[in-house]
Amino acid sequence: MTISRDLLRLKLAESLAADRPVPTRRDTLLPDVPGKALAVVGVRRSGKTTFLAQCRADRIAAGSPGEAQLLLSLEDERLVGMTVDDLRWLLEEHARQFPDLRAGGARARKRVSVTLYLDEVQLVPGWEGLVRRLMDDGGTDLFVSGSSAKLLSREVATSLRGRGLEVLVHPFSFREALRHAALEPRVPFDRLDAAGRAALDRQLRRYLAEGGFPEAQGLAPRDRARLLTGYVDVVVLRDVIERHAVSNPLALRWIERQLLANPGGSFSVKKHYDALRSQGVPVGKDTLHSYLAHLEDACLVRTVAMHSASERQRMVNPRKAYPVDPGLIALFETSGREQRGRALETAVLLELERRGYQTAYVRTRDGFEADFLSQRAGEAPVLIQVCLESEGDDTWTRELRALEAAAREHRRARAWLVTMDAPPPRRALPRNISWAPAAQWLLEDLVA
Repeated sequence: MTISRDLLRLKLAESLAADRPVPTRRDTLLPDVPGKALAVVGVRRSGKTTFLAQCRADRIAAGSPGEAQLLLSLEDERLVGMTVDDLRWLLEEHARQFPDLRAGGARARKRVSVTLYLDEVQLVPGWEGLVRRLMDDGGTDLFVSGSSAKLLSREVATSLRGRGLEVLVHPFSFREALRHAALEPRVPFDRLDAAGRAALDRQLRRYLAEGGFPEAQGLAPRDRARLLTGYVDVVVLRDVIERHAVSNPLALRWIERQLLANPGGSFSVKKHYDALRSQGVPVGKDTLHSYLAHLEDACLVRTVAMHSASERQRMVNPRKAYPVDPGLIALFETSGREQRGRALETAVLLELERRGYQTAYVRTRDGFEADFLSQRAGEAPVLIQVCLESEGDDTWTRELRALEAAAREHRRARAWLVTMDAPPPRRALPRNISWAPAAQWLLEDLVA
């Protein structure tokens, strides 16, 4: 079915006239690599479309004319059946209406003068060839986003033949959640008074329970649970079961619940295999590995491998799995256990991802474990141990012993103990270990 030219002109006019509000600014970093298309990916409902609107607004505020910033939302019922030829004609019509933008005329401010944002681009079959041609022709910056059911980050890289870079958009960070509620502190943490720090501590506890999905902010617990459960169901159904033609949805659902209810837990294929077989659910070990990969591809879970110089050791040792948002933990936790510590660990891992760190966990030669060993390109690594409190004797002994053992084996790394406690530990820390309250660590890049 061919879409009428009049409808395409209307869509173009609407896209140029739209003044999309950006209610909460995201802190997502954009790579500064010329000549690359940016693929905005992330779990469903994390705010990818709003982030594209933010990027457009930023470029207009920096002086680009509005007609040079074309954001096309392709998830429009009027565009059902849109072909790549229709999209090509729409872009040609844009060029006809504003010839100076691409011709280097009086209004062109720089060599690349047009930015094209294609939201839900997977709905147009053959989009990859058009995007590659636009990049070859020059004069256009490109952002693409889409549902992970059709557009995984690795597939963007493959489709664009190395010309695409991933931009990962998670649900709100702690700072973004505060900003959304108009509670973001205006001064650094160490300049806050006792009342200000106590308020932040309360907000952090709320964030760990509610999570950061934008639509879930401020909802009553029952409504939030229904909303987030619906998100998870859609991700599993559309982005995993339908996409990969999963033949054993019962086993997949069991794995999903286990991973989301036990953040930071090891994904032991043998353990899950034995548990499923004992319940009469036939499943292969390779299938379980595939299900974990599918859930991670859909951005529902994040996994962390054990640090090792040996690729074989990384492969044979269990990975640890975390939900993409701490608010998902309570949906599946049925044991009644306190999960605030695991939620905090999850929040720290996601913040490390937002800040551009590559992360592993550490198992020392003596068998101790440290939560995270993280590193950014060109920087020294950091070791991070996360716990709820620093005052309990058992906690102090267990967490510090593991962190000290890891620090001895990774002498270049700066070691951090991150706790929910706002007051400093009463006992002296070893000289090579720094401490930070979780609220400060999540708000400020202390390891920079």
